[in-house]
Amino acid sequence: MTYCCGILVREGLVMIADTRTNAGLDNISTFRKLHTFVEPGERVMALSTSGNLSISQSVVSMLTEGMENPETGELETLKNAPTMFQAAQRIGNAVRRVHDIEAGALAANEVKFDVAFLFGGQIKGDRLRLFMIYSAGNFIECTVDTPYLQIGEHKYGKPILDRAAKYGIDIYDALKISLLSMDSTIRSNLGVGLPIDVVVVRRDAVDAELRYRIEPGEPYFHDLSERWSAALRAAHMGIPRPPYVTPR
Repeated sequence: MTYCCGILVREGLVMIADTRTNAGLDNISTFRKLHTFVEPGERVMALSTSGNLSISQSVVSMLTEGMENPETGELETLKNAPTMFQAAQRIGNAVRRVHDIEAGALAANEVKFDVAFLFGGQIKGDRLRLFMIYSAGNFIECTVDTPYLQIGEHKYGKPILDRAAKYGIDIYDALKISLLSMDSTIRSNLGVGLPIDVVVVRRDAVDAELRYRIEPGEPYFHDLSERWSAALRAAHMGIPRPPYVTPR
């Protein structure tokens, strides 16, 4: 299980991902699920993954090493995609190629082909964009109306995003909201946990302004978690009790 979130605001893009991977209660490991592809001034891309780790790693490796285009003979990677849309298409193509190779063996062992990606960033001359790619290789794009996308164990972290993630907020408020969303998920699901990887991309900078890993015990995240719990308790206590009393 995993949780990844991307928020696209007027000022830029925030993406976060946890690193916990488990194949049973006694087989828990840490693996990076947020990958960056950066050529300062030319392109900045972030790709987060959820689902079966072997599948997502195969897709990322294929996107890094390249896939030959049967029509042009070109070796296509994320780093030579001309637009963000075409880069998202390449991720979808890689997912389908891995499915063609692995699906039969997985099905024979009763393993579901389960994978999803968040892909965001900007190529020079293109606009900042955020996509979600499904296990069939198809994808959707984030919009101003709903400026966030999630993959993995998303239900616990969704309420704060629904209420607070707006297109016009400050980019570091977006980071704070995404961390609150992650904290809520960690509190409610043992399959999601620290460290947390963070990427912040400011619009038209074509570079990563922040690439950071939040380790267990990191002071800010611990304080954020405690303050959020206290704020929720205070809000609960500050709301009048329901007036629904059965007459005696």
